[in-house]
Amino acid sequence: MLLVGLMSGTSLDGMDAALVRVRGATDIELLAHVHRPYAPAERARLDAVLAGGPVAEVARLHTALGDWAAQAVDALLESAHVRADQLAAIAFPGQTIWHEPPVVTWQLGDPAILAERFGVRVVHDFRARDVAAGGEGAPLVPMVDALCFGAAGAPRILLNIGGMANATWVGERARLDDVVAGDSGPGMAVIDAIARLVDRALPYDAGGALAAQGTTDPATLELLLADPFFATPPPRSTGRERYGADYAARLHHRLPGPDGVRTAVALTVETIADFCERFLPPAPEVVVAGGGTHHPVLMHELTTRLAAGGRRLVRFDECFFPAVAKEAVAFAVLGWLTIHGQPGNLPRVTGARGPRVLGSVTPA
Repeated sequence: MLLVGLMSGTSLDGMDAALVRVRGATDIELLAHVHRPYAPAERARLDAVLAGGPVAEVARLHTALGDWAAQAVDALLESAHVRADQLAAIAFPGQTIWHEPPVVTWQLGDPAILAERFGVRVVHDFRARDVAAGGEGAPLVPMVDALCFGAAGAPRILLNIGGMANATWVGERARLDDVVAGDSGPGMAVIDAIARLVDRALPYDAGGALAAQGTTDPATLELLLADPFFATPPPRSTGRERYGADYAARLHHRLPGPDGVRTAVALTVETIADFCERFLPPAPEVVVAGGGTHHPVLMHELTTRLAAGGRRLVRFDECFFPAVAKEAVAFAVLGWLTIHGQPGNLPRVTGARGPRVLGSVTPA
């Protein structure tokens, strides 16, 4: 089957679209990828709704995200010279605007727009069934980490540093019964939010320039690490509700300027390393993807910190395909599982009462 997977994550930088050939749950091929960036005005709409915008704005954003997703799919199919009628499905997880398990997880993005535009069935609303079954609804990518990206005959940790950071321990590729995973805490969300507070002209800490000018404040870092979330064992997940604009503003108020950015980098590094050391079994290799890989200061500090614990940091690109496409590819695989009536969650990871077929399907 040919499927398109979409992803708009907690980094709020844009919509990724991946064209994936799936021959089986463990046999996938990335054929093409595009990134449709969010314009400043679009990012502002997302930020406004995440900050608690009125219901009218929430409703309009639901439609707008469907349109933005359609634009990403258009660009993807054009770049790959593939017609929409060759697709088996589009997998569209939408944009999470509120994540409060076990009560609710809520994603915006109208799948009917995609089904109408392309004449293709759309698999969507992946997280709700897991939450209904008592789970966190996240992370879901560990299923694909285990099926497709584990090592043969050896343990491996798959790390993603997006707006939030999460890590998956896989004992051996395609073995699901012993996978351990969870969100470690903030990834780039706090770092980039503080960078925007330091310099309103910056969309994020480009090239790690601000972090490189700053110094980590040990007392502040110790205070931040006392957050009970970091001591909570998996299953656990988090989002901008906890580590978003308000959190960044408080840290910026305590440490204005580059020192706040550098301390936020140290928070991301330390919570990733602590999660791996405290909650994951031993593994010699950590394969990292996500926007955080483009932040030189974070990558240097993380490489050093993990090496101290005997773990080697390897970029996802070196092992597989371009890392920027990973999460969109993962949702294409999750969509494939849904179409075939196969579970897409790992109860050990999300805390659900059992395996569940995820998502809803809007017909072509």
